[in-house]
Amino acid sequence: MIVEWQRLVDKNAQTCERCACTGAATEAAVRKLKRCLAEVGIEVLLENRIINHEDFITNPIQSNQISINGRTIETWLDASTGHSPCCGPCGDSECRTIHVDGRMYEAIPEAVILRAGLLAAAETLRHY
Repeated sequence: MIVEWQRLVDKNAQTCERCACTGAATEAAVRKLKRCLAEVGIEVLLENRIINHEDFITNPIQSNQISINGRTIETWLDASTGHSPCCGPCGDSECRTIHVDGRMYEAIPEAVILRAGLLAAAETLRHY
């Protein structure tokens, strides 16, 4: 299983607070997924991707995006993507938010990432 997280990183190697929080939550979720899914033979890999400023300006919604096996967590969770003003390296750009079960998240919590990961794992196991 490949968990991919991408975010804007500026020329000073800085990212915004919401991406930093999502990054920490993603790393924690991947550690837990690795431990529990190893028991059923699923290897979990984390890929961190950097979006440069030029690409970010064109499409700020691509920052702070998490995909699992090529599908966004919004897809796994039957959630939606939104946007809200950001800060720091993002300036006042309208950055990615996700809407899950009636709640809006700017920084994606570990529990939401875990839930998407477990759904992806269940689908993987269906193909064994």
